[in-house]
Amino acid sequence: MSPARPALRRPEARLALALAFAIAAAVFVAVFLFGRANTPDYTATLFGQADTDAVRLKAQLATGVLGLAALQLLLALWMYRRLPGVRRVPGPVPLTHRIVGVVLFALTVPITVHCVRAYGVQLTGSRVAVHSVAGCFFYGAFAAKVLLVRSRRLPGWALPLAGGALVVVVVVLWYTSALWHFNGDSLPVLSLGHHYLPPG
Repeated sequence: MSPARPALRRPEARLALALAFAIAAAVFVAVFLFGRANTPDYTATLFGQADTDAVRLKAQLATGVLGLAALQLLLALWMYRRLPGVRRVPGPVPLTHRIVGVVLFALTVPITVHCVRAYGVQLTGSRVAVHSVAGCFFYGAFAAKVLLVRSRRLPGWALPLAGGALVVVVVVLWYTSALWHFNGDSLPVLSLGHHYLPPG
């Protein structure tokens, strides 16, 4: 992947951007509707763990995802030469960025499967609603980023915007679930309300 892309204004660039946004929206809607249609099964297990053990395991996995997202951001800044004092990008950096991205995505899958099976997409309670919508948005943004990575027709801001959106949504997901769990079922700083369901 080339770290710098010219800001093209050709119709092909606009079409590629529109396609990326359309795919992101379609994935978001599909995940949202699937989650809404799902009948929650509060006995669902995650790697054999159930109830509070499953919630704890999800919080630990989500913390791992957060750490990988921070590493992804660091690697992206390195590739784009946005780190102070960085003038060259070693060859392994882009490959490492891709590998970390694949691992990050893979870690989200069991978390998401358990969330959808156990709770679905719920909009009751501020914390749960924000978490549910952010989870749907994550997969839409990820789909858009995959498409943008493979395109050479896009303006230079498109890929950093998609990657930045992914990092932000990972932070929101972690804050509304893992931190909520680690903090005794409450959110520090912001108050998004309480709900009887574990983080989903």
